[in-house]
Amino acid sequence: MLIIGCDYHPSFQQIALVNTETGELQERRLGHREEAEQFYRALATVGAKVRVGMEASGHAGWFERLLAELNIELWMGNAAKIAAKRVRKQKTDRRDAQHILTLMVKDDFPKIWVPSWENRDVRQLLWHRHRMVQTRTRIMNQLQAAALNEGLRYKKKLWRESGRQQLESLPLAPWASRRRRDLLEVLDRINPTIAELTREIEQQAEKCPEARRLMTHPGVGALTAIAFVLIIGKADRFGCGKQIASYLGLVPEEDSSGERRRLGHISKQGNSLLRFLLVEAAQVTVRSDTRWRNRFFHLAQRRGRKIAKVAMARRLGIRLYWMWRRGWSYAQLESIGSHVGQLGNRHGVQ
Repeated sequence: MLIIGCDYHPSFQQIALVNTETGELQERRLGHREEAEQFYRALATVGAKVRVGMEASGHAGWFERLLAELNIELWMGNAAKIAAKRVRKQKTDRRDAQHILTLMVKDDFPKIWVPSWENRDVRQLLWHRHRMVQTRTRIMNQLQAAALNEGLRYKKKLWRESGRQQLESLPLAPWASRRRRDLLEVLDRINPTIAELTREIEQQAEKCPEARRLMTHPGVGALTAIAFVLIIGKADRFGCGKQIASYLGLVPEEDSSGERRRLGHISKQGNSLLRFLLVEAAQVTVRSDTRWRNRFFHLAQRRGRKIAKVAMARRLGIRLYWMWRRGWSYAQLESIGSHVGQLGNRHGVQ
């Protein structure tokens, strides 16, 4: 068997290769893409079993597809854990490749879960819509500023037909008028695109039983549900709700020692899109559910609204996780879940 430790870079990769049968060790630097592709295709023709290990990277899609085509086993590793296992303070590409190879040979490589190609493609749909909405928001903010500068304070009414007419009729200087016209043209083009992407996301959610189940929770729509399913991947990857909150970056940073305990801001590790969607969905849940609203205002009075929003997002993420893992709908969660503090349910069981 051939085991390869790969230190991957966008333009090249440094590899350390060992043959477990003969003990022969080789080191090479492969340029991308031609040289690397020729090397791995040559290995595939030999017929020996090959295993490649590398740190998780966001720019190696072609390389992953190549190895999958050649039936070469690929291990993705947690970059932070790999770095933490490094003892020597001399860091070079050769040492990095040797370090990854050593971890694989010792069976100490911190392997991580890798989503399927279909999963990644649907994630691109979510990110594309998210970026388009951000672009639309920036355009609308610029138009609002132009209207305010002329004394027109319509807020949301500016986007109705009457508000649009008022905005277009404002007497502006030549270049300011050109800017208004161009922004309105971009806005008119981007709105149908966002609507189309939204319909595609709703169709993806309808095809996913887990997403449909999560959508029964108040405040959770198709976008949040399908994003949660895609990014979490498998519910059994996590043992409890605390692990989900940590994975999403909704737990505080901590630097404690001895009798001193110091907590900071949330870690913000994990997927920023899902974290954003959970915060937005939690605010909708607060508006639609009395118990959530009471809890939110109680936290807001003690800790402030920003911390309260994050706390409710963390609570929503944990509830969605348990709904998915147990196969419960929202009605089942309410009937089976905790009832601590409610009259007639002294022990929290209904």
